[in-house]
Amino acid sequence: MNKKEITEIKKQFTPERSSIDRICGCYVDGEKNKRMELAELFLTLPEEEVFKYCEIFKKTLSGTIGKNLLNMEFPLEQEMPDGRQHFLMELRSSGLKDDALLEQFYDQVIENYIYGENYLILLIHAVYDIPGKSTSNEEMFDASDEVFDFILCSICPVNLSKAGLCYNPEKNNIEGRVRDWLIDPPAKGFLFPAFHDRSTDIHNLLYYSKQPEVLQEDFINHVLGCRLPMSAKGQLETFQNVITETLGEDCDYETIRNLHENLHEWMEEAKESPDPVELTGRDVKILLEQSGAPDEKIQNFEEEFQEIVGENQTFLASNLTAVKKVHIETPDVVIQVSPERMDLVETKMIDGKKCLVIPVDDYIEVNGIQALTMKSQKKQKEETEK
Repeated sequence: MNKKEITEIKKQFTPERSSIDRICGCYVDGEKNKRMELAELFLTLPEEEVFKYCEIFKKTLSGTIGKNLLNMEFPLEQEMPDGRQHFLMELRSSGLKDDALLEQFYDQVIENYIYGENYLILLIHAVYDIPGKSTSNEEMFDASDEVFDFILCSICPVNLSKAGLCYNPEKNNIEGRVRDWLIDPPAKGFLFPAFHDRSTDIHNLLYYSKQPEVLQEDFINHVLGCRLPMSAKGQLETFQNVITETLGEDCDYETIRNLHENLHEWMEEAKESPDPVELTGRDVKILLEQSGAPDEKIQNFEEEFQEIVGENQTFLASNLTAVKKVHIETPDVVIQVSPERMDLVETKMIDGKKCLVIPVDDYIEVNGIQALTMKSQKKQKEETEK
């Protein structure tokens, strides 16, 4: 799923546009006991509750694709009658009205979800009547010929509110506040099936993780049955290792700077596209060639890439380079520079030492205090002499 498709589904999570027909849930304590279950027609809930639930569902589809939101594919065996995809299909087809299937799902989550405190499992079923699109890309609600029948799961921590003082208007008094068990925004969740090319894709789902580096492997393997993707941090570390191993002694500052500049240019060229920029082994090879890597270093790169990273593995460009600031570090100095202006930092030999050189024009600031440069001093002197 891409940004446009995710946004289209998120728009359904409002009281006015809601296509949700049923909500179910199970409250689990820190000892993995089921404390409470709910099953309701969604639009019969009080308006304030509907609004709060919709905020949770929107959050389950929020974040960066490739970091918080991961497109996951089912292996073929999971689409067999005893597979996890097949189970999720049954759960969806039941409209969340089959108590036995719900209990089975709750039990699977409780067994495989690692969390030592209280949490709430929320499940919704919805049927979105997909509007057609005109040639000018405007929605035509009277031209729908397909529905997107889906379930969304949100797993939310439940924590005791903080102790404090409050004003009691009935007693006109200041007193200790009653502490409540509050439902926090979701930590994990998933959308099944995926909404791809504005259509149902039963071979994939969209997984949400508030913490990109805590994906919960057991939950993904045993509850969802999907292939565990490489995390954003894992992609970055693997990419760094591939570049370092490939370049060896030729892994100098200029080559790395060129690599990040070219990578940033690729992202800028594709910024209007809703799809994230993905890099295959061949793309990384081209990137190295454009960045000045020696031919002999990248002659057999694609084969080596497959051996190190794996066949069909891709990287998301957004996981490989900083969008806002690039960090250049030495043991004692850290420099932050805009990706578009990495050319301002270069290396030069000065007094027999290799140095990082930054041109200084008329502005330097140190801890909020502006320091005079040679140019600003000259300008100040000229103004004084007038």
